[in-house]
Amino acid sequence: MSLLPELQRLLHRHADQTLLPSVVVKAAKSVTEPMPDVSDPVFALVGEGMKRTILGDTVYDYGAGQYLVVSVELPLTAHVLEAPYVVFGLRLKPALIAGLLLETATTAGRRSATTPGIALSTAPEELLDPVVRLMRLLDHPADVPVLAAAIEREIVWRLITGEQGAVVRQIGLADSRLAQISRAVRWIRQNYADLFRVEDAARVAGMSVTSFHRHFRAVTTMTPIQYQKQIRLQEARARLIAEPHDVAGVAFAVGYESPSQFSREYRRMFGAPPGADAARLHGTPLTDPLGV
Repeated sequence: MSLLPELQRLLHRHADQTLLPSVVVKAAKSVTEPMPDVSDPVFALVGEGMKRTILGDTVYDYGAGQYLVVSVELPLTAHVLEAPYVVFGLRLKPALIAGLLLETATTAGRRSATTPGIALSTAPEELLDPVVRLMRLLDHPADVPVLAAAIEREIVWRLITGEQGAVVRQIGLADSRLAQISRAVRWIRQNYADLFRVEDAARVAGMSVTSFHRHFRAVTTMTPIQYQKQIRLQEARARLIAEPHDVAGVAFAVGYESPSQFSREYRRMFGAPPGADAARLHGTPLTDPLGV
């Protein structure tokens, strides 16, 4: 008998509560607008409904019983396609993953290949089982301090040994290509408004420019310059939703020297000119639940 119906009930019961430090449960009663966000490493399991997440030109549609793993900070656009929608999210901790790999000598994939930064699968029963047991704990708060950490470890272990194990393992390997690209991604996010030189990002990653280009695209599906542009435009959209009347000022603040170029690229990404898009979305939450 599938555990999915019980998981749906538990997720709806505990949606939008303050749960465990690594766990988030989010729900939506209706379809939502496509909204940009930058997702941290996360495991997201859908209990009910359907979500669409877009990375660059790649579209991921996933529904009840399917999960998404994001292994690096990616500029995603996501929205609920079918509601009611509820999702279980577990933030993936590099230290926990590394500890499990060390304990079990599970180092397959070390430096041997560059894994994508996002992956989609159907959750088997052996993964659903610990997720359901973790959610059951929330009905027995006295058990949480004793049992929750062990069940979280079990969930991560199921991910490590599951269909997307190569993606998850790379999060915990300090010398993996993913770790090198992650350093560059964080640097780009911190300096998105500055003049961008690929040589500087490659130096942060500890790679040659040629190798950096190849591995960055394998992880993020885009070039470093395309990544920086998406981060700039997402930040611009967030600023404009809060204050929709200063398009030129926002363009300069996120690093554009030409307001006309900013408007062209903004419209290409979001489907409307900056002012019109911001006015339409004014007051909308800036991020989608979990980003995935």
